[in-house]
Amino acid sequence: MAFERPAPDLNKLQTAWDEWERGEQLPGKVLANLKTAGMAEVLNELVQSGWVPGTSTSE
Repeated sequence: MAFERPAPDLNKLQTAWDEWERGEQLPGKVLANLKTAGMAEVLNELVQSGWVPGTSTSE
């Protein structure tokens, strides 16, 4: 039986980042949390969609 990764969780990603900014977690723990919450998938989707930092599709 193959392991199926869960869908990325934006709330968990934001929480991990916020904990890092507040100094509540060490870098290794933050990276682990970002990885398990799906950061790679989110970044890949942004790249594939052509998203550029500082731009928005909503008006």
